[in-house]
Amino acid sequence: MALKRRSKVNANFSMSSMTDIVFLLLIFFMITSTLINPNALKLLLPKSISQTSAKPLTTVSIKDVGNRFEFYVPNADGIIVRVPFSQVETRLKENLAGEENPTISLHVDRSVPMEEVVKVMNIAKNNRYKLILATMP
Repeated sequence: MALKRRSKVNANFSMSSMTDIVFLLLIFFMITSTLINPNALKLLLPKSISQTSAKPLTTVSIKDVGNRFEFYVPNADGIIVRVPFSQVETRLKENLAGEENPTISLHVDRSVPMEEVVKVMNIAKNNRYKLILATMP
């Protein structure tokens, strides 16, 4: 008596679902990698030969936008946000509260007049903050 199996087991493996997962992961990582540093401002910094070893605790960025200047300061979460100049000092006080040697890194676009830079320098001087002017090496 010869019995035959009615259902045969298919031993083939389909890679199509695996490639779909790989492509979805690739797209996910490509999108998230562009969001890693969304807080960076593109500034044309002045050039310098010397560098300092002090580690700044917070930053202030001044960007030239046509006929006005925008000030950027990190908020409590560390996200750099645009603030009016009138709020720069209060934001710095919030960021540097309780610090022993508060140090600010000042990032200024090359085309910003020195008057705007001096405004931030005066804030640092009045509050006894150390100030580092960021330059390109």
